Amino acid sequence: MAIKVKEAVERIPVVGPAARRLVMAVLARSDLKIRDSAAYWEKRYRAGGNSGAGSYDRLAEFKAAYLNEFVRTRDVQEVLEFGCGDGSQLALAQYPHYVGCDVAHAAVELCRARFTDDPTKQFYVVGDLPGDLTAELVLSLDVIFHLVEDDVFDRYMTELFDRSTRFVVVYSSNTDEPAPALHVRHRPFTRWVDENRPDWKLVEHVPNPYPYDENHPKTTSFADFFVFERPAD
Repeated sequence: MAIKVKEAVERIPVVGPAARRLVMAVLARSDLKIRDSAAYWEKRYRAGGNSGAGSYDRLAEFKAAYLNEFVRTRDVQEVLEFGCGDGSQLALAQYPHYVGCDVAHAAVELCRARFTDDPTKQFYVVGDLPGDLTAELVLSLDVIFHLVEDDVFDRYMTELFDRSTRFVVVYSSNTDEPAPALHVRHRPFTRWVDENRPDWKLVEHVPNPYPYDENHPKTTSFADFFVFERPAD
């Protein structure tokens, strides 16, 4: 039933911002959402899909420039990323040592093949990540708003902060507004941090220089950078 409703909605002629918002609101209904985010991404990569517009062109360049400077100026040696995707964003990174993990086996296979000759990079399926592995900097780029299930979101956030020894950098939306796609669910995720990791402090918020424009969805984004730091003991 959900697929039939989605197809019907997609056939509605959309004219103007108001009509688009109406369609987005319909798609945001809980009974139309993707039920298994991990299965969605596995299927997407197996079918030849990619990590999405945020990992390419000017959005990817903005993210890489910010993160490379962050790592350089803070002398970060170890980076762990939850949600490495197909490796397109990583190809622009300059990290001394990197570990990437993803829920999709296909994404991990793509990254291992792409960076097979780079000894500074390792990749794991999330469930295979060594239990004692931590890093100075833990990254979450364009992931949180793809976690449509509450329990998955909670586990993911817990891993992000429990695996870091210095910084957590999140690139995401931070709202509860309706989302423009079935595999997207916006969340005010900083509320989770305030309630569950009060010892971590938001020390920087960097707005996106290309804020989301529904007329140019592939070159704009609703994600900003949020930097969290744990005070020294």
